[in-house]
Amino acid sequence: MQAQPRTLPSAGQMHHAGPMPPPSVVLPIGHAAPARSVSTHPGVMSHVSPSHLSPSHVSPAHVMLGAAVTPVHAASGTPGTLRLPVGASPGSGRTPRSVPNAAVHTGSPFGTMSPIALMPRSPSRNSTLSEEAELGEEMLNFCRKIDADGNGSISELELITAVKKHPDVAAYVLPGHDPSALMEDERAFDAIDEIFETIAAGKQRIRYTDFVGHFRQMVAERSEKSKELEAIYGLIDADGNGSVSKLELLDSVQRSPEVSQLVLPIRPGMRALDEEDTFDMVKTVFDQVAGGKKRFDFADFEAHFRNKRITTNSCLEHPKPDRRSKRVMIIGPGFGRQMNPRQGMMIEEAGFQTYWCWEGLPNPEQPNFDPRPYLERIRAGIDSFQPDIICSASKGGAYINGLWVHGLWRGPSLLINAHPSVTRFPEGVPVVLIQGSNDEVYPTPRARLEELLATGSPNMCLLYYTANSGQLPSGHFSRVGDQHNIQSILTHDCLPRLIDAAMSGVGPELYLVRSWRQRLTEERLAAERWLGYVPDLLRKRWSSPNHRGCDEQKLFEVPRGCEEFHQVASVFRAQPREPPAYLLSPPETWDRVQILKIERVENGALHEGCTNPYFQSLRRSIEDQDLVFEPGVHTSWAFHGADANAIDSIVNSPVAGFQPLASGTRGASLWGSGTYFARDAKYVADGGFCGQKAPDGTRRMLMCLLMTGMPCLGDPNHKGVLPFRKKPHRYHCSVDCLSSPEVYITQHSGAAHAAYLITFA
Repeated sequence: MQAQPRTLPSAGQMHHAGPMPPPSVVLPIGHAAPARSVSTHPGVMSHVSPSHLSPSHVSPAHVMLGAAVTPVHAASGTPGTLRLPVGASPGSGRTPRSVPNAAVHTGSPFGTMSPIALMPRSPSRNSTLSEEAELGEEMLNFCRKIDADGNGSISELELITAVKKHPDVAAYVLPGHDPSALMEDERAFDAIDEIFETIAAGKQRIRYTDFVGHFRQMVAERSEKSKELEAIYGLIDADGNGSVSKLELLDSVQRSPEVSQLVLPIRPGMRALDEEDTFDMVKTVFDQVAGGKKRFDFADFEAHFRNKRITTNSCLEHPKPDRRSKRVMIIGPGFGRQMNPRQGMMIEEAGFQTYWCWEGLPNPEQPNFDPRPYLERIRAGIDSFQPDIICSASKGGAYINGLWVHGLWRGPSLLINAHPSVTRFPEGVPVVLIQGSNDEVYPTPRARLEELLATGSPNMCLLYYTANSGQLPSGHFSRVGDQHNIQSILTHDCLPRLIDAAMSGVGPELYLVRSWRQRLTEERLAAERWLGYVPDLLRKRWSSPNHRGCDEQKLFEVPRGCEEFHQVASVFRAQPREPPAYLLSPPETWDRVQILKIERVENGALHEGCTNPYFQSLRRSIEDQDLVFEPGVHTSWAFHGADANAIDSIVNSPVAGFQPLASGTRGASLWGSGTYFARDAKYVADGGFCGQKAPDGTRRMLMCLLMTGMPCLGDPNHKGVLPFRKKPHRYHCSVDCLSSPEVYITQHSGAAHAAYLITFA
């Protein structure tokens, strides 16, 4: 529901000489964006003429909503900004005491800005003209029908009222529900409440573009789900005659893990004819789908499974977010715009619409700083800019905590450094907290940070943490944790990705793990997709009789020149998009490496008794935490080097190929105990992890499919037991870095499937 504004002690209540000028929020000038018409107020439009102002003079930050522009000169102490008086709103009667068309001297290399003509625009529109243009006239009028107070955004109460009042809105938002019984029907009310909360991500109101975008995405997802159901139906309809018999369904459950997962999701991995009760369950499902008929067609199948979660064995590709449409509000004090300008520049250069809120906000230096006198200033900026996320750093964390405590902000939030005033996260608010283990200003133990994270809502909070590795024999560290001035977020597009993560809607932690795939080349990703990310799919290529892998022979050579050889070689040869952290030799040296032989590992006993049970357990653990299991995200390809004896044991053992508890390699103490795998084959080779060369000069390494699940940062003190993620579930593996991991550490023998043995020189 729409929260009522809260009144806080203002700066005007403090002692001062003479009348206090209205507080203001500030927009910086001078960041790149195309010249265009931009909205500055629900009833005012500002047009920047391209003939008078080059594109570099206008920033997405200038897309301000909620106040008219007041010229500010360098002598005012705030050069290079446009000041927005607080409280200017439609009908408020408050007008800046200045001439709207006056020039603004920036006091910067950009010189003097050209006049800005303020033109009237239809009142109460909180969307920019470009955003409205994307909607189209029909959808724009549709949103205006819901927006009862005409302020350009939609509250939950407005949405509920519109659903009850307008049948077309009800059909669009809640198809299948009776709008007249909305307040009496708990399911309908809960549905609309869930829809609003999903779109708003904690905010009190939602913009038109977010509202329409949500339902357009739902339509696209329904279409995608229909395609997935068609693919699974094709696996069931073996004879391709368009209809399915009971025998065909039973047979397909036996043959296809994907069909089994859909039809019998509570019994993953079981075979339909193995047990009487399972046989009966499949028959029951058939009767439900067929509705008394002897056969069912795709329409029956889709109607039954349309609202059921599909567990896929293929990797789902997710579109990159449109950063140009997202608004990032930065609390200026503490963010280091002068001391650490790269942070702010990285956000602006990523394409976000950016607004710096800093004028009139003191730097909270003293302990127990009270932010309340200044929160109204920040709230005015929120009302004007309508941000999708608010970011703070260092001492500025006191302000964002004040906004939380007083209910002034419930949307996505990003904090760089754990400010001491933040003792808990608000419920239902997506939060990303960034902290380094060597923070000299706010030193906070990792355990305390994990406790803080647990105060937030499940799957809505992320701790991006960097720490020292264990010591190498030389006494050095392979990685070093950040200090107060966080440096690791300035590479690999990390800070913008963390902002995306907080706004993602799927949960910041899952989004960050998904984004790790972006660090790989498209060639490698294509090869991985061809090979697959699920153990059962790999087994389909086995050469042993009936693909069982039960013979004494466990290694089968992959013919050189076949597609499988090519795809494995592509993953082996691949190097990441950005320079790796562990660059032990020039990248071009890897191009000279020759693959002499690729052998497929076919160990049926290990697959059935260790790998597949762990895979199913991992899938259930992910889904029990209200996440969707995603092959390629919760599983990944990696490499492992060992000496000849260890490789023979891994390949031939019928019980446990990898033995994390017995691992005693030289790297085992760097990030905790377990079995270590490298994302890149080059690191395994360069690091000397393949043991002694054979007499002919060749070396061997294993290419493995890992069941990584939800990883956490490793710790030298981890002794095989990882922290809780969501009790009773712990993290499933650990990594050396949360931005772009290059090393994975598993703690269970079934978490790695040795798929190929590669001999190279």
